[in-house]
Amino acid sequence: MDFEKRDIIIGVVFLLLAAAVAFSFHLSSIGKEKNDSLEGTIQLYDMEGGQAVSSPLIIKGRVTGGIWTAFEGQTGTVEMVDENGEILGSAVLNASSDLMKFPVEFEAFLVFGNPEGENISLVFHNENPSGLPEKSAVMSLPLRFGGETASVTVYFGKEGNNDTCKEVFPLERKIVKTEAVARAAIEELIKGLTDEEKEAGYFTGINEGVKINKLVITDGTAKIDFDDTLETGVGGSCKVTFIREQITKTLMQFETVKKVIISINGRTEDILQP
Repeated sequence: MDFEKRDIIIGVVFLLLAAAVAFSFHLSSIGKEKNDSLEGTIQLYDMEGGQAVSSPLIIKGRVTGGIWTAFEGQTGTVEMVDENGEILGSAVLNASSDLMKFPVEFEAFLVFGNPEGENISLVFHNENPSGLPEKSAVMSLPLRFGGETASVTVYFGKEGNNDTCKEVFPLERKIVKTEAVARAAIEELIKGLTDEEKEAGYFTGINEGVKINKLVITDGTAKIDFDDTLETGVGGSCKVTFIREQITKTLMQFETVKKVIISINGRTEDILQP
């Protein structure tokens, strides 16, 4: 091979290697930019991919700025999605620290239904008050559905009893074992009755669609706050008393609860009026 041909071949090889290096760097840059702007600015505490979880699920973490920010008390939303893309439940990522100082801590209480398969995912959406597509971000964390079960008691009325205002009757519910067992019991109470239980004469005074804003148990007192759906259309002293009895009895099954304070959007004095 003469020197001219050898030089040409060496030159072509050098150009190909340079192009390959440049292309590789371009891919690395894209990947790094994606991680920094999406995944790298939302961080979860005590949770990792492939972990087995159950409902209800407490999610804690923080956002560090950039496209993952905070606005009006929240840092985004989260959905639990099954392997078929069905949304099993959703929740708001409520900010739990100063919105003006990053990182901003958040917490969410996610209640979700049972999936058809074992594979599920948490899908996080950033807070995007502008509504602009280019400012939207999504992060997905693959998980597994699983966990031990436990029994809780929920209380309903039953036709034919002597005192329909105060007398409530226990029904058992199976839940996936959780540290937030008191809240899980109230969630089961809100879900209501099965068709079989209705046919057996059981009934509830709690409206459909009621949401729990917050539940805190401190020094034997359970303070539970609902949205205003709890008292929508509610009238009469008997029904008001009955609703309170359902909630109170359901919470007081737990040894840590000796007293129950019910509020609606933070109000305690003027709620559930006859």
